[in-house]
Order: sequence, then structure tokens, then C-alpha cells
Amino acid sequence: MTGLSRVAVRLPRRLEPVQDILVRAGRDAMERKMFARIHGLRTSPTLAPGERMEDLLVAAGRTALGDGGAGLILYGHTMLTQEFGLAGGFGDRLRERLGLPGASFFGLSHINCTSVLRAVTLAQRHLARRPGRVLVLGGDHGSIDERSRVIPGMAVGGDAAVGVVVHSGPGVRYRILGAANGRDARFHANLRMTPDEASLFSKVCCEETAATIGRAAADAGLRAEELDWVLPHLSNRMFWGMVAKRAGIAKDRICLDLIPEYGHNFGGDALMALEHADRTGRLRPGDRCALVSLAQGAYFQAVIVEVEDDS
Repeated sequence: MTGLSRVAVRLPRRLEPVQDILVRAGRDAMERKMFARIHGLRTSPTLAPGERMEDLLVAAGRTALGDGGAGLILYGHTMLTQEFGLAGGFGDRLRERLGLPGASFFGLSHINCTSVLRAVTLAQRHLARRPGRVLVLGGDHGSIDERSRVIPGMAVGGDAAVGVVVHSGPGVRYRILGAANGRDARFHANLRMTPDEASLFSKVCCEETAATIGRAAADAGLRAEELDWVLPHLSNRMFWGMVAKRAGIAKDRICLDLIPEYGHNFGGDALMALEHADRTGRLRPGDRCALVSLAQGAYFQAVIVEVEDDS
């Protein structure tokens, strides 16, 4: 049985009003109103002066590891240029601070916000050949660049870190049942898409997100409507209302609680939603949950897990 440990989430000290971020990014009043009233976004986690994203990643990793180790570290990220990366030696510092100097370390990028869940599936494949433990980390310093932090009309990215251990045997909290991914190469221009491309991209995202959930459920021997929960990419409420309708999933089965306060935090969203749902008592042993991410460039990823009784 391969699965996930409990998820560790680390947030900065500051929550910044989304409206302030949008003003700095030069977004107009109409779009700002849409983010507030339709998408339901209020605040976004933002590193306070003196805080570092690297420290959040280390804290999340240490908590996820607990008293155990890991032979492999996979770090999924969206942004290619980040403050800690520019300093050089990030991988070596991370291993030393986590107490894993002999572990292999790889970054996973260029698939944007699907990178963290994709790292989970790669960890599972790795463990099928080499049993052990894999530490998966995710998190981006979104506030380093206001232009790429705001996805026009869709989401605002924040600063948060997640950590989870993929392993087999005792201590598994979420057993992996199945997974699926998708890609539509028409949208490779990302934030440089034309208005027509962006409009089509929104439509395709809804369709392909629902289809990817369906394929992942089928891989787990389920139908989408049999899923107990969807732990989603935390972009905005309106998008998930459309996905629920298309996928045949009850809207109240999609956990959107974190959107107003924390919003979108790149590849860590689904794991943050999973941790929140479990910590607040929403999940029960036997519940089947879809962890879902999507990304600019039209990448899609879903992982189906079953909640285990780890009492």
C-alpha cells in the first residue's frame, strides 16, 4: 500500500488584501470587483519583511518527515526564478537543513501548478522500483513578481509551502488509488495568450479538468460521482461551480473553504485543501478524495486517494 503521510503546511506571517495586489499589478476596477464579488478572494499569503520562502519549505519538510528520513526529495514549483534559487546552492542547503545530506534532490518544473501532484505520482513510480520514503515539497515565492502573481481574470498566487512523504506501510494516511494527467498544447503561450486564446483556454480548462478527474477516478475503479470529496486547485469559486456541473459532482463535495483567506498558492493548493479538510474533521476513514491541479500551458493532474484510519 503506497500513500501519503499527513500533509504539513507552512504559511507566512502576513495575509495581504488581494485588492492591494491587483492595484499594484495595474488591474482595472472591473476586474478587481470580479475578483472580490464573483471569485470570492479577500487575502493572499505574502512573505513579511525578513521572511524567506526557503525557511517555509524547510519547516514544512521537517514536519512532514517527522522522526523518519527519505532517500529522495522532489520539489515541485511553478516559477522558474525565485529568490532562494538565485542565491545558489539551494539543493545542498535544503538537504543539510532537513538532515538528509545523502538524499537525492530533484526539482520538477515547466508544468507549472501541476508540478507538486505530478511529483507525488513520480514518487509512487520510484517506490515501485526502490522501496523507501520520498519527501515531496511544493511552494513558490509568488510575491517576488507581481506580474506573474496575477493570472488575469482567474487567480492571485500567494506564498505558501507544503510537504508530504510518499511511502508504503505503517503511517500512510491517504492510500493512492489512481491518477491521471492531461495536456492541451494549443495554449503554450501562457500569460502571453491573445484574448481569443484566453477565452478558449477558460472553456478548455473546465472541460479537461472534469475529464481528468473522470480518468483518474476510472484508474481507481470508480466513477467521478462516487468520489466523496474533491480537494481542488484553489483558483476561484465560479470555475469550480462549472467543473462540478460538467463532472457530475455535487458542488458541496468540492472543498473551497480556503479560497477567501488563502486563495491560490500554485502547486500546493490541493494538498493544502486536503490538510484543511482533515484537520477540521471533514474526512472519515474510507472517504475517496480527488486531489486536482491545473496550470497555465493547459496542464492537468488528478490523484485519487482513500483516507486510512491512522488512529
